[in-house]
Order: sequence, then structure tokens, then C-alpha cells
Amino acid sequence: MTEPLSLDLMREDVAAMIHIDSAEIRDDDNLMDLGLDSMRTMNLLLIWQERGVDLDFSQIATRPTLAGWWQLAKRRINAIAEARL
Repeated sequence: MTEPLSLDLMREDVAAMIHIDSAEIRDDDNLMDLGLDSMRTMNLLLIWQERGVDLDFSQIATRPTLAGWWQLAKRRINAIAEARL
């Protein structure tokens, strides 16, 4: 079973995708300024989808920070949990 998505896991995934240490990425850093491009972002979305969190690229593109992405992911995670009740 895959590890559930978390802010720390998102940070690690982004860091691996742009080949930097995860400690170098702050929650409010613009990830595009750090070197993340749209193709790598799409790959991240596929990874996260495999972990059960399907995020929309258009929403992600308007919030290019970990804090913004986690807010969207958390909302989706909560919606999935509520649907299972």
C-alpha cells in the first residue's frame, strides 16, 4: 500500500522532481521559480493520483506553492473521507 499524501510527502516529491533537498523548499516558495515546470507538475499529479488524491492541473497552476497545493489536496482528502461515511 502506498503512503497517504501529506504536506511533507508532497515536499519530498517536489524536491525529488527538481533535484533539490526537501529542506530547501518552504511552504510559500513559488515552485516554478525553483525550477518546477508543467511537465514535472503533471508527473507529480499522477504520483499523487496513485496515492488516492486526484488534483486538477488548472487549480494547481493558480497556486504554485506547497501551501496552496496542500490546501487543495487537504480539501480533496476531506471530501473523499466524507464520501466514505
